[in-house]
Amino acid sequence: MATTKLQALWNHPAGPKTIHFWAPTFKWGISIANIADFQKPPETLSYPQQMGITLFSYPSCSCVRLYIVFPHLLTVCLLYIIPVITGTGLIWSRYSTVITPKNWNLFSVSLGMAATGIYQITRKVKHDYASETDHVVARE
Repeated sequence: MATTKLQALWNHPAGPKTIHFWAPTFKWGISIANIADFQKPPETLSYPQQMGITLFSYPSCSCVRLYIVFPHLLTVCLLYIIPVITGTGLIWSRYSTVITPKNWNLFSVSLGMAATGIYQITRKVKHDYASETDHVVARE
């Protein structure tokens, strides 16, 4: 019984003999590394890195370039990027279920990358802006 299930997995069009299996599998490494970074203090997190991890597409690159050139535009950048991150994760997740064969590995890694990236960016924003607010209140 187990042999037939393993053979079916091995011969599946999105199985271990194809790029459709290995590309999302290796992307899991990025999500796992991001989960390991949950233990890091928020001040050590990087906006450009987290935006790159979560999006992996053109809007992320343009936002990172904007942040490097104009750091004061970070709020605008985050208001733009968080919905795009979520949308990209949802679009790739949806795509992975409508293609033939369905790629559940791609589905799960897309959701995982979007979720971990959004969580890390949220931690960083809370730390940066809550810290600024606390300092202003403490001075008054």
